[in-house]
Amino acid sequence: MIKKDWFEEWFDTKYYHSLYQNRNEAEAELFIQNLVNKLDISHSNFVIDLACGKGRHSITLNKLGYKVLGLDLSKNSIETAKKFENENLKFAIHDMRDPLNCPKAEVVFNLFTSFGYFETLEENQRVLASVYQILNEKGLFVIDFMNSHKSIKNLITSENKTIESINYNISREYTGSHIIKHIQFEDLGKKYHFTEKVQVLKLNDFKEMLSQNHFQIIRTFGDFNLNEFDELNSDRLIIIARKK
Repeated sequence: MIKKDWFEEWFDTKYYHSLYQNRNEAEAELFIQNLVNKLDISHSNFVIDLACGKGRHSITLNKLGYKVLGLDLSKNSIETAKKFENENLKFAIHDMRDPLNCPKAEVVFNLFTSFGYFETLEENQRVLASVYQILNEKGLFVIDFMNSHKSIKNLITSENKTIESINYNISREYTGSHIIKHIQFEDLGKKYHFTEKVQVLKLNDFKEMLSQNHFQIIRTFGDFNLNEFDELNSDRLIIIARKK
């Protein structure tokens, strides 16, 4: 049996959605509104939400007037997202590393640290090649990533959360190339151990990767209010790259 990648296994469980059920929806909506205003993206354009989860950003984009395709590898997430489909909002299961056969998009959004899940940098190159292929000429690629410098500096090595009567024991480690989160808990007498593993990528890493794949960074921001990026203090690294 082929072992699944951590994200294939963990994101498709009910426990993942339970642990992260209290994500700030108002903050996500404000972030999307700020982005489309700043980028001056024409309404009715076709955009893609890559690694869309259960579709919260896709739904907001659609409410703002965009034709949206949300893509995610998690079958359970897409099944939930499909409940919100309409004529201009569709969802599909898709591995971001693979080419996609669909109409060309004006913008591809990759939000909430949904990049760098892989073991190798070569797999990131596959993602960028796929995004390049599905964008219009001079289309935009928007990446919302953690600020790795600040995340390492402020890494919380252990914590406990009790949600729906389940006690989640969470620990984190920095390996030099990845930040790994271990999530351990017990439910109905069975013990579970899942991991989240994200590459530690900084702005210069993205500059190199994007340039190699024919993208040019045109703006960077450091938070959901789109303040300027400061590596020492910003909460996020938000990159706006244009297809060359």
